[in-house]
Amino acid sequence: MVIDVPNLEGLPDAASRLLAAVGDRRVLLFYGSMGAGKTTFISEICRQLGAVDAPSSPTFAIVNEYHSAAGPLYHFDFYRIKSEQEAFDLGYEDYFYSGSYCLVEWPEKITNLLPDDAVHIHITAVTDGTRRITINVTP
Repeated sequence: MVIDVPNLEGLPDAASRLLAAVGDRRVLLFYGSMGAGKTTFISEICRQLGAVDAPSSPTFAIVNEYHSAAGPLYHFDFYRIKSEQEAFDLGYEDYFYSGSYCLVEWPEKITNLLPDDAVHIHITAVTDGTRRITINVTP
């Protein structure tokens, strides 16, 4: 599935469509260059899921937990980790296999640890400022 988002006003619809497409999958992996809009899109997904807390980038904390109507939401940013061992030390398995939403930025830093049924979401900035969101839900 591909969703083109021409501006910020299109984010709620894109987030709603993404959540409908992922079904009961809970580990969502966000790929994209720095500044592509990963954190902005994740913030909208958290709002759609009824987050009580204001989502923010967990760059330095690695993981933020938000409370929501859907239960806890976990937002990861693995940009600054130097090895997969740091994810082990964080206890990533407890999060990824908890049944709660795990929204993961920079998953390419922990490739060997990703669940097989995770949803891969690629965000690309198109020349006119549009963000192209490509969602790959494997069977």
